[in-house]
Amino acid sequence: MIIQSIAGNIATTPLGEKEIDVLALEWFETHKRIQRKRSRGGLELAFRFLQENPNLQEGDIVYLDESRAVVVEIQPCEAIMITPASMLEMGSVCYEIGNKHLPLFIQGAEVLVPYEAPLFRWLEAAGYTPVQAQRKLTNALRSNVTPHSHGDGAGGGLLSRILNMASK
Repeated sequence: MIIQSIAGNIATTPLGEKEIDVLALEWFETHKRIQRKRSRGGLELAFRFLQENPNLQEGDIVYLDESRAVVVEIQPCEAIMITPASMLEMGSVCYEIGNKHLPLFIQGAEVLVPYEAPLFRWLEAAGYTPVQAQRKLTNALRSNVTPHSHGDGAGGGLLSRILNMASK
């Protein structure tokens, strides 16, 4: 079965009496344009999203027929969780993680990053209070990255500007 588009999401698409067949994906598989997967019910799926990044979400329906709907379920994984105490801490920790070009997820009041021991130790040393936890990484922070420098050019760096705005 070749999948080239998303048929909807169970939150907005009524399925009636259709059987729900789960397609378990890891967080990093939700953005792959081409991959082969097998649903829990045994249906083999070949994804071919050639025009755009699929950005599959929890509950997305990737296959639908008269009797069955194949629905995406993102699997929990080890993650670093930080619950910032203020907007200043939120901005600072997001900037620091983003500056390392790591994927960042914001869910409720939590900042989440896939677990890496060196990053965990670095966050502790930097004065944050990271916690290792099992989480579904479902709400990736999207940003358009533009070229930037890490020097002290005119106007200061992005972190300096964030800190100045937050302290006003």
